[in-house]
Parts: sequence; C-alpha cells; structure tokens
Amino acid sequence: MISPAAIEEIQGAGRARRKPVDAKTGFEITSEFQRFNQKYDMFNRAVWDDSVRSERSRKFFESYFTDLAEFRAVEGFQHRDYALRNAAWYIADFTADLLETSGDRKEGFLDSYTMFREGATRKMEASAEENSAEVKRAGKFLGADAIGICDYDERWVYTHNYSRQKLTDKEIDLPDDLRHVVVITNEMDHETIQTVPSALSGAATGQGYSRDIIAVLSLTQYIRNLGYRAVASLNDTALSIPLAIQAGLGQYGRHGLLITPEFGPRVRIAKIFTDLPLIADDPIDFGVTETCNICRRCSAACPVKAIPSAAPSFDTHDGVSHVKGIRKWTINAKQCFTFWANQGSDCSICIRVCPYNKDFSRLGNRILRWMLSNRWRRMALWLDVKLRFGRRQTAGWWWRRPAAG
Repeated sequence: MISPAAIEEIQGAGRARRKPVDAKTGFEITSEFQRFNQKYDMFNRAVWDDSVRSERSRKFFESYFTDLAEFRAVEGFQHRDYALRNAAWYIADFTADLLETSGDRKEGFLDSYTMFREGATRKMEASAEENSAEVKRAGKFLGADAIGICDYDERWVYTHNYSRQKLTDKEIDLPDDLRHVVVITNEMDHETIQTVPSALSGAATGQGYSRDIIAVLSLTQYIRNLGYRAVASLNDTALSIPLAIQAGLGQYGRHGLLITPEFGPRVRIAKIFTDLPLIADDPIDFGVTETCNICRRCSAACPVKAIPSAAPSFDTHDGVSHVKGIRKWTINAKQCFTFWANQGSDCSICIRVCPYNKDFSRLGNRILRWMLSNRWRRMALWLDVKLRFGRRQTAGWWWRRPAAG
C-alpha cells in the first residue's frame, strides 16, 4: 500500500507538470476550473433530468434493441440500417450490460473495466524508454490504430461516477497513484460516415467503440501480465479528449472533437491508467487551431446550430454539461442530443463535413492535409468545398458498393 506522503508527492509532481503541458496543448485554464461530475454527462441527464428526458430520448435508447426501433421507409433508417448499426454496437453493449444489473457497473461507459485475468506476480524490469516502445508495439498488434502516452492529470478525472440503477453518484474507483495514461484511438469507417445523418452511419460509431474495446482490454491484460497495475477505460472515469491531446494523438477542433493526423475527427478513444514506468509523448501541432479559426464548415452544417461559430470562449451554455474554467470551443450538448433523439440515431454531420475527414492513404488528400498546416490553408479549404468533400451519400449508395476486400 502506497503511503499518503508518496501520493501527495505524485500529485505535487503532476501539478508542477501542468503549466508546460498546457503551454504545449494550448489549454487555457483559469482558477475557475472545476472537475466534471459524470452525473452531468448529457446521456446521464437523459435519465434523470426532466429538461433533457423525453419520450423521444427514451425511444432513442430503446432503438438499440432492434425490435423497438422505429423503422422508416426513408433510406438510412430502414430495418437493415438499424440491424447493422446495432450489430456494430454489440460488443460495446454486451460488455457494458454484463454487470449492470448484478454489480451496478456499466463498464466502458460509466465504470472502468474489470474483466481481466490475474496478471503476473513478478514485475518485468525494463527502462521506461523500453516499456514505452514495447507497449506501443503491443498496442498496435492488439488492435489500436494509434497510441500515445501522457502523464496522469487528475483535472480530467471525474469527481464521481454515476449509477443509473440507483440514480446516485458513485465514488471513483481509480487508484490515484497510477502515474501514466496510455491512450489509443481507432478509426471509424469513412464510407459509412458519408451517409450521416442516418441510422446506418451509427454503425461506424459502434464499430469504432467495439474495436477500441478489443484493443484496450487486450493491451491492459498485456500490462498486467508484465506485473503492473492497469485500469482500462472507454468513456468512463475521465475525459478522453484532453488526455489524447496530451498524449500527442491530435488537436482540439471547433466541433469539440479530437482531430488526428491519421483519420481527422473520425476516431473513438480509449485509455489505460497504469503504474508501468513510461515516457510521456509530446503534444503535436499540425495546424488544426489555425484552420478551425477560419473554417466554419461544422458550425454552418449543424442543423441545430449547436457548434459555435465565434472564437473560443469560457461559455458553458446551460452551465451543466460542460467543464468550467477552460477557454475552448464548446458545443451546446443539449441541442445536439435533442437532435439525436428526434432523428432516432446519433449524428456525425460535423465529422462528415470536417476538412480533416479524409482517406489519407490517397496522395491528393495528404497534400490537402499539408496545405491545412501552413499558409496554404485557405486554398485547401476552398478546394475542399470546390471538390465537394464532405457531401452526403445515401445509405443505398453504401449498400450497393462492393464489400471491401
């Protein structure tokens, strides 16, 4: 058992690291900053908050049970579309529901994962540099598309978890002496995202989460097999985006999402808290902030105008579902979720139209990405519109395409 003095030393070291880290990430945080309580996540508010909860939100959640979905004649919301979306979500839903009734744990979304074998009793001794290289190699092998490392930062850890069974706060069960965070991202399917808004496009989200789960559970077991502690987390326990930014995986976009060099905003994020000795990666800068300052494709395309068109600010809209005391672009989560509920599936229009949402295996798209990183960004944004990137495709177009491979 680690002593209270040692814990205070670890936390003190973390506080000392914040200033240089914030300088690299561009986070502007004031003394008004407050950590986030998971209870106020918009999906949780749809359970307990009458200003969010509605008949439409209830039907939205029920639609993930296919027989309860409201099929429509319009393309993208037919039986086959919900069938594929819900199949893509199966691994995420199955693991989340496994202990929800018996143990009050919705793992991956409200609680960290516990489904592991015992690890090794002996620690493998290696340098932090060796561990860092090997955990990245192992993570890629086990299914992560990208992987980075940052130091533990308690600012992004929730003050409390939330129980939807009891409608009460729960204590965070994350040990506070795990010094490092391994963050992974997995791509969401590009072609499916092109059909947004549709139930079919939700399959890309579910597939991304399911791939995340396989990778994060496997990599966590690997670290445990080395003899170290590791806690696997998806959307639960802590805010993923600031940790991913600190781990050098991308930058923050106007639409409130992580934008990565490999896949733009088309990713899902998972993380592992561990005491395995590791070396933190440096945050990266490939011009996203400068591009988002002049690009408003996401804010213009949002049907409910939930994405700000103005400069970053300290505005928190209704003051409930957002972190206070940090200057950034903040979406109106309530307006966003209401649109989701009304259409019967999640929405990713902001992802579809983002200039960074491209298949970067193609040379032309890599050239456009390079242009977005420098003085040619206005030309790149003009070409993005001129070449009709981000236009919506029909679900029928997707179903008629030849299967990959």
